[in-house]
Order: sequence, then structure tokens, then C-alpha cells
Amino acid sequence: MLNIYQQTIAKPLSFSGIGLHSGKKATLTIYPGAEDQGIVFKRIDLQKDNVIFADYKSVSSARLCTTLENEVGAKVSTVEHLLAALYISEIDNVVIEINNEEVPIMDGSARKFVETLKKTEIKKLNKKRKYLKILDKVSLNDGEKNISIEPNNQSFEVNFELNYNNRIIGKQSNNINFQIDNLEEICESRTFCLFEDIQKIKKIGLAKGGSLDNALVVDNDKVLNDHGLRNEKEFVNHKILDLAGDFLLSGYRVLGKVICYQGGHALTNMFLKKLLDSKSSISVFELKDNVVSKKTNNSQSIKLAVSA
Repeated sequence: MLNIYQQTIAKPLSFSGIGLHSGKKATLTIYPGAEDQGIVFKRIDLQKDNVIFADYKSVSSARLCTTLENEVGAKVSTVEHLLAALYISEIDNVVIEINNEEVPIMDGSARKFVETLKKTEIKKLNKKRKYLKILDKVSLNDGEKNISIEPNNQSFEVNFELNYNNRIIGKQSNNINFQIDNLEEICESRTFCLFEDIQKIKKIGLAKGGSLDNALVVDNDKVLNDHGLRNEKEFVNHKILDLAGDFLLSGYRVLGKVICYQGGHALTNMFLKKLLDSKSSISVFELKDNVVSKKTNNSQSIKLAVSA
């Protein structure tokens, strides 16, 4: 069931950890937000010009993670897992204060964020939530990568396919309906890389905080992490998590079916620009009050619904 009204959290929540790419420790606190405010980051380690809006137009880099930047150059990176957790937990408006340049990677997934959000009280606001409806199919090709979205008036659905030249990852696909399916395996799925790529990534100044505690590492025909995979489709499930987080940067709850092949942050960001420029293919609307709204509070488990 789709929510009619916008939502925020009732009290602040804090998280601490290391940045996957910067290697720097950071603490962030999520505060309740006002209606129509959206998701706002605030770099409290900076004295001024420290507000960064979670908007697709603010994306300054999509290389291995999503980085947001304001007009004077203040940045916050690796935002996708936290955004996915807010998306899944039905949160529309918050202020996220952070004391460094990168969101903590936690265990490489959105699990800790979602578990904490599920335990907190959710506050319904007075303004209605805006949904983006797909009227006609929109597609984007970038070499061998491609992504499209087609009408689905009731839900946000993602069909994602990976095709790696690696026996463990291989050709993996999954189809997830964010209104109907249990999203536990999506939330727990970790960011991943090939062992052979680690030095290449570090040479460009990234993955300074990466370890087997916060990323899946695949070496030829084996997973190096002690307990292996958390679920059978963890690789593609993490890509679906990333996509859901990046889609929240549209500023809307999107209703449609996304089909993506070999995608990532850069492809999703390019696609959002094309989608939101396709005025004749989209429509923004609010739900009527006679639609039954889903209850969300700290005494009832939130059904997970409508993402390095």
C-alpha cells in the first residue's frame, strides 16, 4: 500500500564508522525534517556553505559511489546505502549532520541503517507525498550498459542483470517489487569487488577504508570473506540496493518498472537526468485521502517498501 502523506523520524538517530573510500572516521546524526524539505546533508565540520541537497543535479561524481556537491564545493560521498535505507523505510524528509566527507560504510550494506530505522517512531506530516508516474517507456544505452523504465502504476519494480567474467559472480539477475517483496536480502547485500581490481582502485585514491568487514571480495573462484555470501544473489541484490538509493535523488517516489543491464551509479544518474527531462513521459501526482494508508510505528514492523 502506498503512503498518502510525507513522513519523517520522530527523534534523532546516530551512526559512526569508517568511510569506504576516504578511510576517515565519521559520525552522522539523522534529525527529523520538515515537510517538503527532502533529504538534506549538513557538513558540521565546515563553518559555512555546508548544506548539500540530496538531488540528482548535485551529483558531482558517480565513480564507484555517489558523491553530492553543493555550489561552493562542499561534498558528501557514498550516500547511496543510507538513501536506500531511507527509501525502504518510507522516510521523505530528514536533515543528516555529518562531521566528515563520507557516509560511514558500516558493513557494506544498508542493514544497520534499516534495522535502526525500523525500531524508531515514524512521524506522519501534513503534506502529501509526491509520486512520479511513468506514462511511456524511457530508455538509455551507454555502450553495453542499458537501462529503461516503463509504466507500473502500483509500485517501484527493478529487474537487474549482471554479467561478469567471473565464475562466482557470473551472469546473475533478480526482479524485485518494492511494494510486495520482502526486502531483507536487498538490505543485507554488501558492496563487492574483484581481488584483482583492489590495487587499481587504491591507485586512484579510493577504497582506503575497505576491508573484508565492509565489502565482499571475490578472488577467482572463491569469496574471501569468512562466512561467504549472505544470500544467493548478493551481488545483483546490492546493485538493486544502490539503484534504489540513487533513485531517491529524483525527489519523488517513482512508480514504474526499471530494467537495467550492467548498470551502476553513473548510468543511473545519467538516466535520471533523461527521465526527468522527458516531460511527456512522466506525471507527478498525489494520492487521494480515501486511499488507505499503511500504518508505521515503533510497535509494528514496517513492511519494507518503496535504493558502492
